[in-house]
Amino acid sequence: MSLSPLTAPPPVPPPGLLAPSRVHDLATAPDAAVVDALAEMVAHPDYPCLGARSVFRRGAVTPHVLDDLTDARPGGSLDELGRRLRDFAAGADPEGDLASFVACFRAPRADERGFEEQLWAALRHLQAHDDRPWPGHVAADPGDPHFAFSHGGTPFFVVGLHPGASRIARRAPLPTLVFNLHDQFERLREDGRYARMRDTIRRRDTDLQGGVNPMVADHGAASEARQYSGRAVPPDWTPPFTAHPAPSEEPA
Repeated sequence: MSLSPLTAPPPVPPPGLLAPSRVHDLATAPDAAVVDALAEMVAHPDYPCLGARSVFRRGAVTPHVLDDLTDARPGGSLDELGRRLRDFAAGADPEGDLASFVACFRAPRADERGFEEQLWAALRHLQAHDDRPWPGHVAADPGDPHFAFSHGGTPFFVVGLHPGASRIARRAPLPTLVFNLHDQFERLREDGRYARMRDTIRRRDTDLQGGVNPMVADHGAASEARQYSGRAVPPDWTPPFTAHPAPSEEPA
C-alpha cells in the first residue's frame, strides 16, 4: 500500500475551534506542535467533552504522532500504533482517574466516509495482529449493544476525529484516534458520575453545533461502534468489523 505524500497541501478544513493558522502545515510540523494544537482545541471554552478537557488538564493523555493512518506495511504506522497501544494498556490503571491514548496521523486527509473507512481498516489491522482473547465482560460483535473494541486484552471506547468532520467537536487538526479505557467509563456509570457528565456534554455539544448529535445513544441501547467515526450512519448501518480469527472470550 502506498503512503499518502506528506508534502501534499491539505484541503482547507471547515471552521472549527482552532484558527486556520494553527492548522496550516501541521502535517509536516514537529510532533510537539501537533499535540499542542490538539490540546488547544480541547482547551477551547466551547469544547463540549468534559472528559477530554479533564485528561488534557491533568496531563493524563498519552499522545503519539504517527505518519499515515493507512500504512499497514509490516513495521509501519499501524503496527507501531498497536505496539504503543499495548504498552499504554499494560501500564494503565482501570481503577484510576480517566486516562486516554491519543494517536494523531499526519496523513491522509479524507471526507467523513473516507475517514470512517480508514478508522475501521485500522481497527481491523490491530485486531488481526492481536493474539489476546476478547475480555469476557464486553462483546466482540460490533452490532451488540455491549460491544467494545479490544486490543491486547484491554477494551476501549474509540473516538475518531478529523479535519472534515461534520460535528465541530470531532473536527481535529489532523486525523486522530482516541482510545479511552472502557472499564473507567463503566466505573463512572456505577458510581453515578457518568450520567451527570453525559448530560452536560450533550447540552454543551448541542449549544456548540446548534443541534443534537444523532449518533449519541445511552449505554446498552445501541452499539458504541456507531459512534466511533463521528459520521451520522443510517439505522441499517453495519460496522465493517469482525473479530477474526474469532478470539476465545475470557471469563466475565
